Amino acid sequence: QLQLVESGGGLVQPGGSLRLSCAVSGFSLDYYVIGWFRQAPGKEREGVSCISRTGGFTNYAESVKGRFTVSRDNAKNTVFLQMNNLKPEDGAFYYCAAVREFFQCSLSRAAYAYWGQGTQVSVSS
Repeated sequence: QLQLVESGGGLVQPGGSLRLSCAVSGFSLDYYVIGWFRQAPGKEREGVSCISRTGGFTNYAESVKGRFTVSRDNAKNTVFLQMNNLKPEDGAFYYCAAVREFFQCSLSRAAYAYWGQGTQVSVSS
Protein backbone atom coordinates (compact mmCIF):
# COMPACT_ATOMS: atom_id res chain seq x y z
CA GLN A 1 0.00 0.00 0.00
CA LEU A 2 1.42 3.32 -1.06
CA GLN A 3 1.89 5.65 1.90
CA LEU A 4 3.51 9.03 2.60
CA VAL A 5 4.18 10.18 6.15
CA GLU A 6 5.34 13.68 7.01
CA SER A 7 7.25 14.54 10.16
CA GLY A 8 9.38 17.30 11.61
CA GLY A 9 6.78 19.97 12.14
CA GLY A 10 6.51 21.97 15.34
CA LEU A 11 6.56 25.40 16.90
CA VAL A 12 9.46 27.67 16.06
CA GLN A 13 10.23 31.35 16.57
CA PRO A 14 10.44 33.73 13.62
CA GLY A 15 13.84 33.38 12.00
CA GLY A 16 14.15 29.79 13.11
CA SER A 17 14.49 26.60 11.08
CA LEU A 18 12.76 23.29 10.69
CA ARG A 19 13.44 20.25 8.56
CA LEU A 20 10.45 18.33 7.35
CA SER A 21 10.69 14.74 6.19
CA CYS A 22 8.40 12.77 3.93
CA ALA A 23 8.90 9.04 4.32
CA VAL A 24 7.37 6.89 1.63
CA SER A 25 6.51 3.22 1.69
CA GLY A 26 4.81 0.78 -0.61
CA PHE A 27 6.65 2.05 -3.68
CA SER A 28 10.11 2.94 -4.88
CA LEU A 29 10.75 6.66 -4.67
CA ASP A 30 12.92 6.41 -7.77
CA TYR A 31 9.91 6.66 -10.08
CA TYR A 32 8.01 9.45 -8.35
CA VAL A 33 8.00 13.20 -8.52
CA ILE A 34 7.42 14.76 -5.10
CA GLY A 35 5.76 18.02 -4.19
CA TRP A 36 5.45 19.90 -0.92
CA PHE A 37 2.29 21.86 -0.25
CA ARG A 38 0.91 23.85 2.65
CA GLN A 39 -2.48 24.95 3.83
CA ALA A 40 -3.18 27.60 6.41
CA PRO A 41 -6.60 27.94 8.09
CA GLY A 42 -9.11 29.47 5.72
CA LYS A 43 -6.74 29.38 2.76
CA GLU A 44 -6.29 27.23 -0.29
CA ARG A 45 -3.61 24.55 -0.33
CA GLU A 46 -0.64 25.96 -2.19
CA GLY A 47 2.45 24.50 -3.76
CA VAL A 48 5.66 25.27 -1.87
CA SER A 49 8.31 23.22 -3.59
CA CYS A 50 8.81 20.18 -5.78
CA ILE A 51 11.61 17.90 -6.88
CA SER A 52 12.09 15.69 -9.89
CA ARG A 53 12.64 11.95 -9.71
CA THR A 54 16.40 12.18 -9.64
CA GLY A 55 16.56 15.45 -7.74
CA GLY A 56 18.12 17.24 -10.68
CA PHE A 57 15.28 19.72 -10.98
CA THR A 58 13.61 21.65 -8.20
CA ASN A 59 11.10 24.46 -8.09
CA TYR A 60 9.88 26.82 -5.38
CA ALA A 61 7.07 29.22 -4.75
CA GLU A 62 8.24 32.82 -4.88
CA SER A 63 7.38 33.28 -1.21
CA VAL A 64 9.93 30.66 -0.08
CA LYS A 65 12.73 31.04 -2.62
CA GLY A 66 16.08 31.46 -0.94
CA ARG A 67 14.74 30.18 2.37
CA PHE A 68 13.51 26.64 1.66
CA THR A 69 15.47 23.78 0.12
CA VAL A 70 14.01 20.51 -1.09
CA SER A 71 16.11 17.35 -1.40
CA ARG A 72 15.62 13.64 -1.63
CA ASP A 73 17.38 10.42 -0.71
CA ASN A 74 15.91 7.75 -2.94
CA ALA A 75 17.91 5.01 -1.23
CA LYS A 76 16.16 5.89 2.04
CA ASN A 77 12.81 6.56 0.37
CA THR A 78 12.68 9.98 1.99
CA VAL A 79 12.26 13.55 0.80
CA PHE A 80 13.21 16.57 2.87
CA LEU A 81 12.20 20.19 3.06
CA GLN A 82 14.70 22.39 4.90
CA MET A 83 13.01 25.60 5.99
CA ASN A 84 15.16 28.48 7.18
CA ASN A 85 14.38 32.02 8.27
CA LEU A 86 10.81 31.04 8.97
CA LYS A 87 8.17 33.75 9.07
CA PRO A 88 4.79 33.80 10.79
CA GLU A 89 3.10 33.51 7.40
CA ASP A 90 4.86 30.17 6.86
CA GLY A 91 2.70 28.65 9.58
CA ALA A 92 0.43 25.98 8.09
CA PHE A 93 -0.09 22.27 7.69
CA TYR A 94 2.55 20.95 5.32
CA TYR A 95 1.86 18.01 3.04
CA CYS A 96 3.99 15.95 0.71
CA ALA A 97 2.52 14.45 -2.43
CA ALA A 98 3.70 11.99 -5.06
CA VAL A 99 2.99 11.14 -8.65
CA ARG A 100 4.56 8.65 -11.00
CA GLU A 101 5.32 10.86 -13.95
CA PHE A 102 8.09 11.89 -16.29
CA PHE A 103 7.71 15.65 -16.04
CA GLN A 104 10.28 17.52 -14.03
CA CYS A 105 7.91 18.48 -11.24
CA SER A 106 4.90 20.69 -10.60
CA LEU A 107 3.59 23.06 -7.95
CA SER A 108 0.02 22.31 -8.96
CA ARG A 109 -2.13 20.23 -6.62
CA ALA A 110 -3.87 18.63 -9.58
CA ALA A 111 -0.65 17.00 -10.74
CA TYR A 112 -0.33 14.69 -7.74
CA ALA A 113 -2.04 11.40 -7.04
CA TYR A 114 -0.95 10.48 -3.53
CA TRP A 115 -0.89 12.59 -0.40
CA GLY A 116 0.32 12.36 3.15
CA GLN A 117 -1.65 13.38 6.23
CA GLY A 118 0.36 16.50 6.93
CA THR A 119 2.51 17.94 9.69
CA GLN A 120 1.83 21.24 11.40
CA VAL A 121 4.29 24.10 11.38
CA SER A 122 3.71 27.07 13.67
CA VAL A 123 5.89 30.18 13.64
CA SER A 124 5.38 32.47 16.57
CA SER A 125 7.30 34.35 19.22
